[in-house]
Amino acid sequence: MASKTNAMRILDREKVGYTIREYPLNGPVAAVDVAAYFGQPAQRLFKTLVTTDNSGGHYVFCLPGDRELDLKKGAALVGAKKIEMLKQKDLLGLTGYVHGGCSPVGMKKVFPTVVDESALIWETIYVSGGKIGMQVEIDPRSLETLVGARFAAVTKDA
Repeated sequence: MASKTNAMRILDREKVGYTIREYPLNGPVAAVDVAAYFGQPAQRLFKTLVTTDNSGGHYVFCLPGDRELDLKKGAALVGAKKIEMLKQKDLLGLTGYVHGGCSPVGMKKVFPTVVDESALIWETIYVSGGKIGMQVEIDPRSLETLVGARFAAVTKDA
């Protein structure tokens, strides 16, 4: 097994149960493909997206791998007029994570975090373990405790 990531160290410290799920680094990249690699529906693998507003605020959204963030819903939920996706080049400096390995747990700072409410239909969900090639399977409610996440509908309507 690979070395522990910051996300896993925090999960250990807070005594949150999780299962490490690894996939080949030269393998799937898109969330739907990673889910398929694990034999899971894309709705159970949650991607972590970081956004920003025009006043320098940052917000984290976790949503099913096959869905798209509704920026208007997201802005309303975090109390911003408008949000946009953080530029990929700014992700590492802000969060400590690279694109494709961004976990909602263990960022450099805790940002307001919204998890799509569909997470609550699952006993466990998959989120990034903090690096490419690694997911952690956890109880979605753990994100409430760990990062103060709240649950709401944040995806575009199908």
